[in-house]
Amino acid sequence: MSTTTVSEDAEDGRGGRNGQQANQGRLWDMDQRIDQPLGAEADHVRSMYRDQTMPPSVVLCLAFQSLGVVYGDLGTSPLYVFKSTFANGGVRNEDDIIGALSLIIYTLTIIPLIKYVFIVLRANDNGEGGSFALYSLLCRYCNISALPNQHPSDAELTTYVVDNARRKTWIQRKLESSVLAQQVLLVIVLFGTCMVIGDGILTPSISVLSAVVGIKAASSSLDTNLVTGISCVILVILFSVQRFGTAKISVLFAPIFLVWFLSLACIGCYNIIKWEKSIFLAFNPLQIVHFFRRNGRQGWEHLGGIVLCMTGTEALFADLGHFSCRSIQIVFTSLVYPCLFLTYLGQAAYLVEHMEDVNDPFYSSLPSSIYWPIFVLATISAMIASQAMISATFSIVKQATALGCFPRVKVVHTSNNVAGQVYIPEINWILMVLCLCVTAGFRDTDQIGNAYGIAVVMVMIVTTLLMTLVIIIIWRKHFLLALLFLVVFASIEGIYVSAVLFKTTQGGWVPLVISVVFGTVMGTWHYGTLKRYQYEMQHKVSVGWLLGLGPSLGLVRVPGIGLMYTDLAHGVPPLFSHFITNLPAIHSTVVFVCVKYLPVNTVPQDERFLIRRIGSRAYSMYRCAARYGYIDLHKKDDNFEQLLIQSLISFVEIESMRESSGRESMAASWTPDQQPMEEATVPTTSTITPNRLQLQRMLRLHSLMGGGNSVGDGYSTQYSQTASNSVEMSANQECSIPNLSVNGSNSSSSPHPQDEVAFLNACKDAGVVYILGNNIVKARKDAGFFKKLVINYMYTFLRRISRDSSVVLNIPHECLLHVGMVYYV
Repeated sequence: MSTTTVSEDAEDGRGGRNGQQANQGRLWDMDQRIDQPLGAEADHVRSMYRDQTMPPSVVLCLAFQSLGVVYGDLGTSPLYVFKSTFANGGVRNEDDIIGALSLIIYTLTIIPLIKYVFIVLRANDNGEGGSFALYSLLCRYCNISALPNQHPSDAELTTYVVDNARRKTWIQRKLESSVLAQQVLLVIVLFGTCMVIGDGILTPSISVLSAVVGIKAASSSLDTNLVTGISCVILVILFSVQRFGTAKISVLFAPIFLVWFLSLACIGCYNIIKWEKSIFLAFNPLQIVHFFRRNGRQGWEHLGGIVLCMTGTEALFADLGHFSCRSIQIVFTSLVYPCLFLTYLGQAAYLVEHMEDVNDPFYSSLPSSIYWPIFVLATISAMIASQAMISATFSIVKQATALGCFPRVKVVHTSNNVAGQVYIPEINWILMVLCLCVTAGFRDTDQIGNAYGIAVVMVMIVTTLLMTLVIIIIWRKHFLLALLFLVVFASIEGIYVSAVLFKTTQGGWVPLVISVVFGTVMGTWHYGTLKRYQYEMQHKVSVGWLLGLGPSLGLVRVPGIGLMYTDLAHGVPPLFSHFITNLPAIHSTVVFVCVKYLPVNTVPQDERFLIRRIGSRAYSMYRCAARYGYIDLHKKDDNFEQLLIQSLISFVEIESMRESSGRESMAASWTPDQQPMEEATVPTTSTITPNRLQLQRMLRLHSLMGGGNSVGDGYSTQYSQTASNSVEMSANQECSIPNLSVNGSNSSSSPHPQDEVAFLNACKDAGVVYILGNNIVKARKDAGFFKKLVINYMYTFLRRISRDSSVVLNIPHECLLHVGMVYYV
């Protein structure tokens, strides 16, 4: 691989050389004229994006499907909440049962119902939920981004949905002006994401192990090793079916959970009618105060078990993209919440009369006639309860990847109707391996439950902090209202955090270790990506310098279209100058393609491309920004090449219409202010004739490079054939480019747009080559130890094991050209 090192004192970052200070200012001024940022006069067809309201039948269908995905963890929590609450000291008197029930009732009402269903779900980003959805909302309204390649024109998207008419709040201005505040916000989001991943690891472990332990209770012949083995087998099966997609899995699981919730309600009503009626005293919140007065420190420790009644609540928000806000609200309020309410009341009514059965209140309270049917149903429900957090993990990792905070992974959209339903093979198998390790390592639901509680509450606190900012910045509510939200929910969750952190040494360290590992991965990837982008910004090449490279300098044009991929939305990347230095030839049409993921959930396809011309028509060079939302998938644009070329043609036609109407278009021409033309040698002829000796030199370079797929290693087959054909045609033909004078003063020389359209189609027929950087990022020699460790080892390792850019961008291998370069950051 050919490498290069661009010294900061050898290059001025704009393509100019030291010793030419006098010309440098003029060249830079000219560069600003001929290469203005995208959006100033770029043309694109804007659609009227409408938030299509789903018909009631679709909402009800999604509501039914959500039963098998979203509520599995919440629905199986009655199996172990009372058991975990009184696991250490047992029950002293019936008043403790009433106090614990009161805690469960008000916890379920305040956190899942009021906070999530009625408040947090309303903060969705066009139907997407989770920590990164809230973060993307804040990025849009505060004009910040994880990767600073955004442009004001991005705010014109119909899905951007930002109200800039109102005056900015003080906290909004603080976030925009303070780099430290932005970094703190990103760290909070990454921490919450890591905890969701930890939740996705622990949920399958505790659910499956609880189910198999129940089998052990029914059959004393099963020992611990056999229980662990059966649990591991079930976990492997569970993760193996994820590839079929959320929709197919939910259709299979939803009927089971519908029967399960109805069974919970019936069992709860039976126990309430048959046993103690004093449990209705739990509706008095003073019972919570009396509970802590009686039990003191032990009552505080009991909160570690109470917190399990709201496990899986974050899935209501994180899985929002798999279904819809209305469908989740309907199911929770009409079915899930009442059924859970009744089953906890029924268990408490039974325990008041049978305190000795606190270690197994659910099965002990069952009538003997339905024991085995309910046992089988509970076992199956517990096995599939982990689906909620697995789906949530897929969603949030997809969002993190799109926003540049997670290594490139393969994302598979499993539904043609719901864009948020995704499957990520790498994450699926990583979760499976870690679940197997946790299950085989602990073999005990108590310690896994301690770890589980920490992960659950930490995610909730992160959501509370982000929601406070959303209330102030986006909803524009009064500061006191946001403070009330923060104080009420953060204080409750903070109390639970203090209780679960007490059990860190009893298994609670697991989610903390998981968060450190995944946080390091995400932080390293974001840091390396940001440094690579900053390097390209500092060493980008002046377009004025580029257009000064004419045939006299050995630069030739070969037939075809070259798509040069770059992270820069403005300026020419250093990769391109390295390319033409090693191989002095460019295609007849060159398009600098910047694939950008914006802080929106989706970008309508007819607003996907933003195109601008670079220089005059004689150079046939363009800049294109291909914009995506964090739920969009580049691979779904199977006709990406056709769409881009069609957008180029539309741009040419609209540009011609503007010129014919008498409006000046700086994207089509430029006029230097009293500058001698020899300062930037720009060809004034309408054609560029390939030189036979230069093309033969190019082919000799190709043969010496060995015919591989990268500069330094050779060209791809498609490009080699194009170059060979260009040598044959160079003797008798010219690679013609539409005629237009450089300064645009002679309007009569402007070609008809149909001629330029025909030229673009001819270039497309000659072949489209995708030029992609195969960059190696290294720390400079004078960098510190920490930076060298992160860049040279950690970031490099992550890039090697992550998906290749060509795979993520869905680039055909036969048309791919890799250009190798070393970035010293």
